[in-house]
Amino acid sequence: MALLEEELRQAATVLDPVPDALRQLALDAYALHDLDAQIAELTFDSLVDALPVRGVTDPPRMLTFRAGEVTVDVEVTEGGLIGQVMPAGSARVEVLGGPQTARPVMVDTLGRFTSDAPPAGPFALRLRTGADVIVTEWLRA
Repeated sequence: MALLEEELRQAATVLDPVPDALRQLALDAYALHDLDAQIAELTFDSLVDALPVRGVTDPPRMLTFRAGEVTVDVEVTEGGLIGQVMPAGSARVEVLGGPQTARPVMVDTLGRFTSDAPPAGPFALRLRTGADVIVTEWLRA
């Protein structure tokens, strides 16, 4: 049985190899994981869940993530990210884009934050609220 499994593995490697870009994305995502972090689930994505508005050709992408009592609303635009963490309070937010690209953004007392750099490629947010660490699902901008 082990021999058959090994032969199938080798055949898949030759006939249907994993693209290098996909392999690198997987490695980058794994390198950024936080073992004790909660995962914020995507509960709303305007690309999927919103109705089109007549006359609006390029609306900003709206995202909502939820982890327990914490909700994060994010607007993705060509100019960057605008968001809010609720409930408002002490929080730190980082925009993740790869192992070396965790960019911290300022969060005000109402939980609002902005990033002037639009995400290029897959991105996620890491929130630190007190002792809790929350990481959003990874999405393509």
